[in-house]
Amino acid sequence: MKKTFNPASVRRPFGNYNHGLLVPPGAALLVTSGQLGIGLDDAVPSDITAQAELCFEAIKAILEEAEMSFADVIRISGFVTRREDFPAYMAVRDRYTLDPKPVSTLLVIGGFTRPEFLVEVEVTAAKIF
Repeated sequence: MKKTFNPASVRRPFGNYNHGLLVPPGAALLVTSGQLGIGLDDAVPSDITAQAELCFEAIKAILEEAEMSFADVIRISGFVTRREDFPAYMAVRDRYTLDPKPVSTLLVIGGFTRPEFLVEVEVTAAKIF
């Protein structure tokens, strides 16, 4: 069982995530590469919500292949190119994450390998089999 940490001496999280998450010994770890908002047909939607959904759907497929789910995700790192996209990205993230909420980092960056990409997401998951 994962244990969460949100000390009273630290400002509460800004969103639906925890400051710390302890994984018990013996857990299997899965680390994903960053997933971009691109479909199997190489189409890249023009809006952040659709791209974020593609990112999380790709992560879902990777988790399922590893016999895991979003309940096993312990860390999410999100990268967006525009500060104004925070709320839309976080709304998608919050639809996919389960309790206990993972730890989360969200950064605004200068861009990705192609200018049409607006978001990239990577996760770490842990599960005791």
